[in-house]
Amino acid sequence: MKALVYTGPETQAYREVADPNPSANDALIKVAHTGICGSDMHAFLGHDERRPAPLILGHEVAGTVVSGPLEGKRVTVNPLVTCGTCEACRSGRDNLCPDRQIISMPPREGGFADYLAMPEGNLVVVPDNITDAQAALAEPIACGWHAVRLAKRALMSDPAEARALVIGGGAIGLGAALSLKAQGIQHVRLVEPNQERAQFLKSSCGIEVLTPDQAETSGQYDLIVDGVGYAATRATATKLAKPGGVISHIGLGSSDGGLDIRRMTLQEITFIGTYTYTAEDFRETAKAMFDGRLGALDWTEIRPLSDGLKAFNDLRKGAVAVPKILLTPDT
Repeated sequence: MKALVYTGPETQAYREVADPNPSANDALIKVAHTGICGSDMHAFLGHDERRPAPLILGHEVAGTVVSGPLEGKRVTVNPLVTCGTCEACRSGRDNLCPDRQIISMPPREGGFADYLAMPEGNLVVVPDNITDAQAALAEPIACGWHAVRLAKRALMSDPAEARALVIGGGAIGLGAALSLKAQGIQHVRLVEPNQERAQFLKSSCGIEVLTPDQAETSGQYDLIVDGVGYAATRATATKLAKPGGVISHIGLGSSDGGLDIRRMTLQEITFIGTYTYTAEDFRETAKAMFDGRLGALDWTEIRPLSDGLKAFNDLRKGAVAVPKILLTPDT
């Protein structure tokens, strides 16, 4: 099969690779679309030691099953594979499984390829009213869904009255904003410095968008989701959180600094680190997508997998307005 292979910092090759070899409990999936995630970009730039070259990246996948009991079904893929037997898995916090694996990280290759093998339990069947392009958004939105669910649990105020701010207008941030609204928090604003993307979000996604300068003077918030994860965004989050407020942190941009620990302590601000989603979060996200509670889900741009290197470079330059680029196999 053909695949887009990360071969070293800032380099990728579209080339022939071995077909997946499904195990007894795996389904073989013909990939329809795979989204480019921020973590793929970190790996591409050589900033993620967990993803050494050569490696097939990509974990936001939708496609059609071509083998096994689900043959012929269109599915969206939960890329997080867990043991199912440890304490975390038994308690419903399977995303914290010590033996967890995620595609696009050894030993599991990712979805920037013609085919992908995944355990059948990681697949959610997609109804006819959802396109493959929409289905590929389940994974990034699930990250926001999980972050919002945990933040609501820690929120002291009535969610219906809460003011929420999301930092970052990529798919993670937009997914978090849509998840906030779907989970009953209606006063939602989003910060996005890229003017072209901000305009797209305003016109196409119905989101109230602020510039960083506007956010600084917009008051304080009961709940803040940091979908970026740099020192500057963490500093903004701790500055704009209300006393007793909650910060839900998804972004993995950098591990260095930004938190105002003194203010967080004196004002009893709760900081929650969130990683991916549980299997239940993923299913709940998919259900909300299928029911229409997360909007039209039409904020993607589809490009050929063979042009993947250009797509990565365009994203790096900030030359992409849409929150998500999907790569689709050429064959």
